[in-house]
Amino acid sequence: MRSPFSTLTVAAALLALSASSALRAAQAEVLDAEASDPVRLGWMVGAPPPPERQLRFDDGSYFQFPALRWSVAHFRQLMPTLNISRGLGAPVPLARALRADLDAVQFTPLGGAAPMTWAQSLAANYTDGIVVLHKGRIVYERYFGALDERGQHAAMSVTKSVTGTLGAMLVAEGRLDENRRVSDYVPELASSAFGDATVRQVLDMTTGLQYSEDYADPKAEVWAFSQAGSPLPKPKDYAGPRSYHEYLQTVRPEGEHGAAFAYKTVNSDALGWIIARATGRNVAELLSERIWSRIGAEQDAYITVDSTGTPFAGGGLNTGLRDLARFGELLRNHGRFQGQQIIARAVVDDIRRGGDRAAFARAGYALLPGWSYRNMWWVTHQADGAFMARGVHGQRIYVNPEAAVVIVRYASHPVASNSANDPVTLPAFDAIARHLLTTLR
Repeated sequence: MRSPFSTLTVAAALLALSASSALRAAQAEVLDAEASDPVRLGWMVGAPPPPERQLRFDDGSYFQFPALRWSVAHFRQLMPTLNISRGLGAPVPLARALRADLDAVQFTPLGGAAPMTWAQSLAANYTDGIVVLHKGRIVYERYFGALDERGQHAAMSVTKSVTGTLGAMLVAEGRLDENRRVSDYVPELASSAFGDATVRQVLDMTTGLQYSEDYADPKAEVWAFSQAGSPLPKPKDYAGPRSYHEYLQTVRPEGEHGAAFAYKTVNSDALGWIIARATGRNVAELLSERIWSRIGAEQDAYITVDSTGTPFAGGGLNTGLRDLARFGELLRNHGRFQGQQIIARAVVDDIRRGGDRAAFARAGYALLPGWSYRNMWWVTHQADGAFMARGVHGQRIYVNPEAAVVIVRYASHPVASNSANDPVTLPAFDAIARHLLTTLR
């Protein structure tokens, strides 16, 4: 059987749920974090690297585990991207108050019986980089594998929460009307399933779309979306859409808008198009202008693009670890940074309130009971007010308002689905927040 990686495209790679990698992770004994360390394995070392250690975008080899552990920290070397400028001002350092006690914090994984420590959880989740902020100060920071403090890492679907925040900002400013139809902003989508959906339904992913992200199904629509968004040359006999925008126009309706939450990446890319039409800026330009150049970032970020240069608004963002933590801290501080209101407080309050919990429940996330989805953020509805941005292979922004904690993790777990790491991740992050809330330093 021909490997799907021979035609794997940028969107599928960044979404990172390929049928092939999922099958290997489920059926084979997967290397642990130490054995799969990309530095130890020597990927892409040499001029040129030996053939058995070369990774390529065009044949999909770069996204097969364990090679993906190198690639997620080097996407810019392998595919076209668009820069997200941090501006010309000086970086604003994050205060540091490192603590040695966090490694020993214990919790019990969901469904487990034996306790685990925070330090053990890092290897269990194939962590590449993790930073914990408490009251705006770095109290914990570690790097592993191919990532260091100078590097950048793929945020995967954490990108959606960034795109959703930009959309919610425009709603709060009156530049987008959340109750208007998508076709009012993007007439090209009028005959697609998005045409009669509202902007709010796109923001909360309650659209009724015929679109499957089942990567084990070779006929799932995600493969057509991936092929359309690939910047690689198309086969000579290819007659389908050739960009994200072209693909979005082909999405057909299924079900009723507003009836249920359904996590579908094409909503984020539709929102990216809406944002571009409303502002005259694509999501990369708007992110730089409105947020990245205003939060004291240390590095430019970047985002992958299709063959027309359109940013992948659903999963293409790459950033430095601490800079993504700055973004999380901005949300924890009600949108303020150094006395400036970067994001309207009403936007952050709206995210924290969450979305329709009944609609979310219909999606059947067994590990996320009582949660909801709002402005492309995952809201726990716990008493501490925690909410998250989540990306495949273990990417996270965790914001806990009560504990004044922000945790950002970059990872390269061999299994894409969050259900593979949530049993460890969810109780681990909550345990750190409780520990910092209840211990005085």
